[in-house]
Amino acid sequence: MESNVPFKIFSGTNSRYLAEKICASLGCPLGKMNIERFADGEFSVSYEESIRGAQVFLVQSTFPSSDNLMELLLMIDAAKRASAHSIVAVIPYFGWARQDRKDKPRVSIGAKLIADMLSAAGIDRLITMDLHADQIQGFFNVPVDHLYASAIFVDYINTLDKENLVIATPDVGGTKRASSYAKYFGIPMVICYKLRKKANEISEMQIIGDVTGMDVLLVDDIVDTAGTITKAADLMMASGARSVRAVASHAVMSDPASERVDLSGLTEMVFTDSIPYSKKCEKVTVLSVADVFANSIRRVLSNESISSLYVL
Repeated sequence: MESNVPFKIFSGTNSRYLAEKICASLGCPLGKMNIERFADGEFSVSYEESIRGAQVFLVQSTFPSSDNLMELLLMIDAAKRASAHSIVAVIPYFGWARQDRKDKPRVSIGAKLIADMLSAAGIDRLITMDLHADQIQGFFNVPVDHLYASAIFVDYINTLDKENLVIATPDVGGTKRASSYAKYFGIPMVICYKLRKKANEISEMQIIGDVTGMDVLLVDDIVDTAGTITKAADLMMASGARSVRAVASHAVMSDPASERVDLSGLTEMVFTDSIPYSKKCEKVTVLSVADVFANSIRRVLSNESISSLYVL
């Protein structure tokens, strides 16, 4: 890597596992910092080494709880006040991304608010992966490198028997994503159409397409309570599918998601490690995106194109 500006990588508390993998891929040490927590729940952030004039990469996903976001904001502010040359927020999972529009009266647009907070704190660039909606990139006034988990999911899909494989989406909103996979592999696609009465509760689901005798691969970006994806899998099996697997970028997996996956018709559920998944679920497989982010950081440092990292 050629760069006139030295770089350093630091991590928030709950994304350290991924930051260590990224540093191992880059062949550099993880920066030293101290996060001190007080009895009332407040905490402070300090860098334990000089970052003056350095290009600083801060690895932290903003998954629940909100402490992860607040920790990142304090890290950004501390880096700015310590005279960092530039600050790049590396956010594998960008939380609040599902609040990207006013879908009913008198609600906030959470994704825009978070974007404004990160910009106000002082980031110069954002590197993230599989935003819930592509237009969230437009909420930022700094460059956004939007990576895709397809870079590792394609390799996984290539290990499957594709003779009877069909790509599926658990809801209409994921049609574009599923269509990209279907076109790339030259295989058919089906869609699940769902109606919701309220958040995290599905009232009705139907399949658009034929899955009889097929091996179905469901493609999604976020699995929260796993209600949608497990119901889709069970519906596929009831409609004559031979097997159902699923790949999803972000394992939010709020309770009782793991139990639902275990009890569902899914053969396997594949996630990335953008969010730490420590619960026990025999059907879950976790693939690392550390190399994807390491390559992106490497290209940012050398001012190379990142679009070549995109598989589809």
